[in-house]
Amino acid sequence: MRIALTGSSGKLGRVVARELRANGYDVIGMDLNGARGADFVQVDLTDYGQVIDAFTAVGDRHDGIDAVVHLGAIPAPGIRSDVATFHNNMPATFNVFWAAVRLGIRRIVYASSETVLGLPFDVPPPYIPVDEEYPARPESVYSLVKTLEEQLASELVRWHPDLAITALRFSNVMDPEDYAAFPAFDRDALLRKWNLWGYIDARDGAQAVQLALEKAAPGFDRFIIAAADTVMSRPNAELIAEVFPDVPVTREVGPNETLLSIERARRVLGFEPRHSWRDHE
Repeated sequence: MRIALTGSSGKLGRVVARELRANGYDVIGMDLNGARGADFVQVDLTDYGQVIDAFTAVGDRHDGIDAVVHLGAIPAPGIRSDVATFHNNMPATFNVFWAAVRLGIRRIVYASSETVLGLPFDVPPPYIPVDEEYPARPESVYSLVKTLEEQLASELVRWHPDLAITALRFSNVMDPEDYAAFPAFDRDALLRKWNLWGYIDARDGAQAVQLALEKAAPGFDRFIIAAADTVMSRPNAELIAEVFPDVPVTREVGPNETLLSIERARRVLGFEPRHSWRDHE
């Protein structure tokens, strides 16, 4: 399968490219920045003409693609102004989705975000662990775009019942070198309460992408993608009692089990995180 991977130069994109290639995929990276080579094309995703042209063919590098993994975006709120974030991310995603549809590409996997769950939880979540069952609660322009992208995907698959679009609501992406900072989080439960003390190892993020490429059924679906544990050594019962004392806990959770529920990703995609910061202590 030949994959167009947007955002291939980003923190998650670099790992996704490496892992997909290691598992036999032909990956064409597409981004504004990247190393020149046979497997990379410089593309401005906000320019529809560039996107559809890059998906169709690029000289002798490829003559069409089979699926799209769309990770290209301003990756978080607060990096650029709200208007700049909207004007980059929303057109980029529309262009990628629309070009794929026009070209008959029927498999799209893309980066949604944990932020649609209500981050930074200044308004407490409706329950813990959070999951995909309650409506999106965007609290920033960045998250608003992610919510609109999910709505766009939902409508496109209604128009095209053979189209599969999978939104992966990634938690805070981490590389192994980031883990040295984790023990310091224990000193203040509020430092990481903004996403219920969650994270995702980039290698497990790549696993989720590959599983979605291989297993997603036609239609739109969305999955929380997080590590199996929290960033904290302190137990969940203590953290919840301190920070979210009035939020219902809907089931028993382990002392350090993720509070960003990955049960649906496990059940539908077969996702199972293999990496934890605790292995790097």
